[in-house]
Amino acid sequence: MQGDIADIVRINEKIRADAVRLIGPDGEQVGIVGVPDALNYADRLNLDLVEVAPMANPPVCKVMDYGKYRYEQEQKAKEARKRQTTINIKEIKLRPKIDDHDFVTKKGHVERFLRKGDKVKLTIMFRGREVVHPHLGERLLRRMAEDLAEIGEIESEPSLDGRNMIMMLAPKRN
Repeated sequence: MQGDIADIVRINEKIRADAVRLIGPDGEQVGIVGVPDALNYADRLNLDLVEVAPMANPPVCKVMDYGKYRYEQEQKAKEARKRQTTINIKEIKLRPKIDDHDFVTKKGHVERFLRKGDKVKLTIMFRGREVVHPHLGERLLRRMAEDLAEIGEIESEPSLDGRNMIMMLAPKRN
């Protein structure tokens, strides 16, 4: 992680421009000055010259404590990673001739996954001549979606994919 920020930001002698727009340590505009003058200014204040906008014309450099700046950037990145959520997709497989008790058990699993914040892929597997009756599978998927309507919503409608019928359920947004 430490190498990432150091590779992107140029400091002190690594700045390659001839002149830079200099910003002082308190955020005040100093003006456009040559790099040697900017380095002397930063050195007098015992701080670093850090290039904050390299694509600007001329590049913008700020006088600051680079170690403190790098630490703050790492903390921001760490905080962003903390807030990031990963969504898992769980799959539940059913058959069209499922018994009511088995359906309730599967529904319990789907409910648990949705409450945890995961998406659920419901798959109905047709065997043999069952594929001639896709309406049975669709009825089962719709029943599952209706039973879990308060915690989940249909993300993708039931669709026949070869011998399987697939529907995606996603947790409801608050």
